[in-house]
Amino acid sequence: MADLILAIDQGTTSSRAILFDREGGNVASAQREFTQHFPHDGWVEHDPEEIWESVLATCREAIASAGVGVERLLGVGITNQRETTVLWDRETGRPLYHAIVWQDRRTADACQALRDAGHLEAVQASTGLLIDPYFSATKLAWILDNVEGARERAERGELAFGTIDTFLIWRLTGGRVHATDATNASRTALFNIHEQCWDPALLELFDIPASLLPEVKDSSDDFGTLDPEWLGAALPIAGVAGDQQAALVGQACFSPGMGKSTYGTGCFMIVNTGDTAERSRNRLLTTVGYRIGGKTTYAMEGSIFVAGATVQWLRDGLQLFADATETEALARQTRAGHSVYLVPAFTGLGAPHWDPRARGAIFGLTRDTGIAEIVAAGLQAVCYQTRDLQTCMSDDMAAEPDTLRVDGGMVANSWVMQFLSDMLGVPVDRPTVLETTALGVAYLAGLRLGWYRDLDEIAELWQCERRFMPQMPEEERERLYRGWQEAVERVKSDR
Repeated sequence: MADLILAIDQGTTSSRAILFDREGGNVASAQREFTQHFPHDGWVEHDPEEIWESVLATCREAIASAGVGVERLLGVGITNQRETTVLWDRETGRPLYHAIVWQDRRTADACQALRDAGHLEAVQASTGLLIDPYFSATKLAWILDNVEGARERAERGELAFGTIDTFLIWRLTGGRVHATDATNASRTALFNIHEQCWDPALLELFDIPASLLPEVKDSSDDFGTLDPEWLGAALPIAGVAGDQQAALVGQACFSPGMGKSTYGTGCFMIVNTGDTAERSRNRLLTTVGYRIGGKTTYAMEGSIFVAGATVQWLRDGLQLFADATETEALARQTRAGHSVYLVPAFTGLGAPHWDPRARGAIFGLTRDTGIAEIVAAGLQAVCYQTRDLQTCMSDDMAAEPDTLRVDGGMVANSWVMQFLSDMLGVPVDRPTVLETTALGVAYLAGLRLGWYRDLDEIAELWQCERRFMPQMPEEERERLYRGWQEAVERVKSDR
């Protein structure tokens, strides 16, 4: 009897496959990192073939690790790094160019030109997004204009565009399905989130042929079946969502006002706004939270480009420690109230600054600064940036969440979570299952395949492992945060 769902979690630095049971228990998993390509300053690329190979390998490894036959699998869910852009040949399935990653800033000048030409209002009104290199539209236009013959072939209908979910669906179904879900579509800057369709005016603005675009489906829907050659069975793909929206589902934030923050390569805070696509006054994003049964639930999001990637840089770039698990012990060695600030603007600043030309820096170094202080500053930067988002959301919304649900690799670090609660001044809830991104698409697939009656049944499965309560005096909290704000101002490109 089928009693497991396979969740594919294709992230920015690694691919994972996790087998979940109906209660959300992690039965088995596998993970593989893949190569990050940095061909020029501010450019970030992935090899789509390497991503595909890593996904297929981890799926097979997870199933083997569980020691179960493929007949135990009910279906598949896919969650993915969003905005990352792939263009491929419809006949061969081969990419024309490396995937341009969401962190990539090569189209900063093109975005500035569009803003200068007065297009920001129209783009934001339709998509809920800003004009920024972060989103897929200008990345796709860059490939069309810079890969020989790409635009001509696109006009002839020979090519297909997709974010990573779409590319994986295409490969897994043997090229039979070219589709995405509403959450991923909402991150392209080509999708009208109010009408729930590709926007002809935006296609014209960004010069994107409509023939490139995938069909947009619900997040819990029929995305075809796997070609049996991959895993040995024609498993249905029944749940798809961008990673942050998948985490919103995995954290069971189904009521307006409920919010979660995910700490992976980047950090993303999303708050459910229900049927209303609320527009931010503070340069946050309005996005699709999920779409189920044809009904769209909206969300407000703040995006931080670098979170866990800071830890990766401290490990690999500066070689301050061998393993990320060492960071908690190092941070605990620091003296209280140290004034070292690390601003990780390695690929610019995200919300609410949206400065693609800002670059990282460390401030406040003294003779007694050591590895522990620099590591602590890197961890604290994630919390300060979350406070930036909290401040904006508090101004934008009638009521801010009185607790924050957190997930992602970094939240296993209890020192960071305590500092986060201190900096936000609200309780921080860490769930029993930390990998809520993968869990979210397992839930979406299970909903489609009949495991769950509705979202209320899914919400009952959520469990809190630990609640962190604010302990820092308000005066100290505000002093530290002012120091952070001063440090951020010093790295901005318009200083």
